[in-house]
Order: sequence, then C-alpha cells, then structure tokens
Amino acid sequence: MLIPIHKVLSPDEVGAMRTRLDAADWRDGQATAGTIARHVKRNRQLDDASPLAVELGNAILRRLGSHPLFISAALPAKIYPPKFNRYADGGSYGAHVDSAIMPVPGTAVTVRTDLSATLFLAAPDEYDGGELEIEGPFGIQPVRLEAGDLVLYPSSSLHRVAPVTRGARVAAFFWIESLVRLDADRTLLFDLDQSIQALQARVGADDPQLLRLTGIYHNLLRRWATP
Repeated sequence: MLIPIHKVLSPDEVGAMRTRLDAADWRDGQATAGTIARHVKRNRQLDDASPLAVELGNAILRRLGSHPLFISAALPAKIYPPKFNRYADGGSYGAHVDSAIMPVPGTAVTVRTDLSATLFLAAPDEYDGGELEIEGPFGIQPVRLEAGDLVLYPSSSLHRVAPVTRGARVAAFFWIESLVRLDADRTLLFDLDQSIQALQARVGADDPQLLRLTGIYHNLLRRWATP
C-alpha cells in the first residue's frame, strides 16, 4: 500500500522549517548507512542529535499525532524520530531495503519498520530528478510530491532516490511500527475505515448498517493488532 497524504504541513510551516534547514550544518549521509547501503548512498543529513533535528522532528510528530488520515493508514504503535536529508549536485540513493529493526539512539527502544515515510520539504520546481522510486506489485512507482506532502509505503519495498541534477531536494524521513504488522491487513482496515467515514457523512453516525461496519472494523483490528 502506497498512500500519499497531502498538506501535512502548511506552506508557512514548510517555509519556516526550510529557512532553518537551509542554514544548517549538513553531514555526509554515508555515516548513517548500513554496510550495503553505504555503497549506494550519496546525500547529506542533519545530525540526528542536533537541537534543530530534535525540535523539527518533534513538531512533525505532534502534527502526525492528530492527523486522522495518517493514523488511519499507519495505525502507529511507535514512530522512529524523524531524520532530515538533502540531495544536490547529483546526489542519489541507490536501490535498497530499509533495515527491519531500528534502535532509537540513546534509548532502550527499538522500532520494527513496517512502514517508511518521506515528508517532502522542497517544492517540485526547486529541483530536477530526485524522484522516490518504489518497487511494488505493479512495477516501479515514482513519487514526487508538493512541499508539505507525505508518502507512506511498506518498508519491505525496494526503493531508491533518483539523482538530483538541479537544485536541492530536502525531506524528512522516518519509520513506523504499526499495530498491524501485515501490509495486506492494514490495507483492508484502511479501505474499510475510509468507507465508514464517507458513509457517516451521508447517513449519520446512528445508521444501523454503519454501526455494523464499525463493529467489523474494530473486531478485525482487535484480531490483527499486536501489543
């Protein structure tokens, strides 16, 4: 399941973040890559422990914590603190799969990476190239969204970032451990939840069939959710 979530951040919020990120101290992204990924990763990243990364990451998490579409799609149990990257001057990230387990630095917490997320912080007209290319059952899907938009996709997917040939592609990225481990189960729940919400707007919250569907949703969630 690949789900774009539009306008997670407003243009003003993106602008405020970019003003600070554009003046930040970016470091070689290879320092945080795994053994295999290190050979295909050519970008810059913000130091995860820097006050700026922590502040902006927390702002993103607060927004997502009250975002109904994100919650419906991800059913988050844990979220790895957002990281920030920048691609320019031919920077790219070759084909790779994200690590299955991510320890959160400085804590005893680990996050099973069920879902990966990229929050775009540069408008498409700011750069050429830089598409997030995600391999799925129907081939490669290129993703290039407006600044402030987010895309969710299974962390098990082979994916890459195409070379940036003009300008700079700036983004936040992070991983989610979902209450529902399997992508197929999350997809069914998401489709059912979105249908329930659409029906509620038409028939009212006390409609008997809507209440029945809501019960089915929660019983499936109860069956599939892991503690």
